[in-house]
Amino acid sequence: MTRQIIVGGVPIGGGAPVVIQSMLNTPTTDVAASLAQLNALKDAGCQIARLAVPNLEGARGFAEIAKESPLPLVADIHFDYKLAIAAAEGGAAKIRINPGNIGGEDRVKAVVDVCKDRKIPIRIGVNGGSLDKRLLEKYGHPTAEALVESAFEHLELLEKYGFYDTCLSMKSSTVPTMVAACRLFRSKCDYPLHIGVTETGPVRQGLIKSAMGIGALLLDGIGDTIRVSLTDDPVEEIYAAKDILKAAGLRKEGVNIISCPTCGRTRINLIGLVNQVEAALKDCEKPITVAVMGCVVNGPGEAREADIGIAGGDGWGTIFEKGVPVDKLPYDQLLPELLKRIERF
Repeated sequence: MTRQIIVGGVPIGGGAPVVIQSMLNTPTTDVAASLAQLNALKDAGCQIARLAVPNLEGARGFAEIAKESPLPLVADIHFDYKLAIAAAEGGAAKIRINPGNIGGEDRVKAVVDVCKDRKIPIRIGVNGGSLDKRLLEKYGHPTAEALVESAFEHLELLEKYGFYDTCLSMKSSTVPTMVAACRLFRSKCDYPLHIGVTETGPVRQGLIKSAMGIGALLLDGIGDTIRVSLTDDPVEEIYAAKDILKAAGLRKEGVNIISCPTCGRTRINLIGLVNQVEAALKDCEKPITVAVMGCVVNGPGEAREADIGIAGGDGWGTIFEKGVPVDKLPYDQLLPELLKRIERF
């Protein structure tokens, strides 16, 4: 079991459920837009949100947002240690820094001191794209070993000043590197890990890379909080994170949809129907499995483990529960009846 940190009342590590995070893409100076996005993220299931604090104007905006934020806020800091201090004083629930790029040890100590005084955890963010030149020369490129060595150097610096309320991330745009780094780190240390693949590319690639990298670690029992990085609306990151957690067996809330891949026996617009079911149940938190099958001959039997489902015929279909048909309806009545029955679960 890992150590535990508390971020604005949300426990990370120490046996707590895996926490879902995202990052705002609104300017931190735009308080109204940022609060609107924070509320949308919370409604989708986000538990912690990160904001970029690139300058003093951003730090002032961060403080205004923190006053009304529905979620604990993480201040994302690069280069200027004064911004970390300002964010800590402005209501940050956690500070994300790379200690190697905010200046000398005295500046790191200044951040540590304010975080220690206010009981604010620090996330050390190690990224394959911003490793110290010395490590790049030693390893040749951003290897897993280089990421882990960088993480331990930063950890030792914080520990030197008596700070242990720390979370680590070692991210790479290369999935095997990220996975290997997190496995290597976990074999040596029990600080909680924030896991994710960075710079994942277009949405389809991003979903696949994130599911592979995050999923592989979760199945190993590694990972205390996750962020699915997508070049998309941050709300979509939350839905993707929830789906990954469900696929890994770590989240029971929410609908699990199963459907067949279609074949020559399919007599309905199965793809369209699946998309309709998914959209209608996107925010449903009931822990049920719903099947959408394209064949009334094999569908109910193949999906007998589903709590409820529909199987289509030629212009009609059946509603079934645990593989047993319970109603036969015209095609256009299948979806409304399915949703009505799910409401009663």
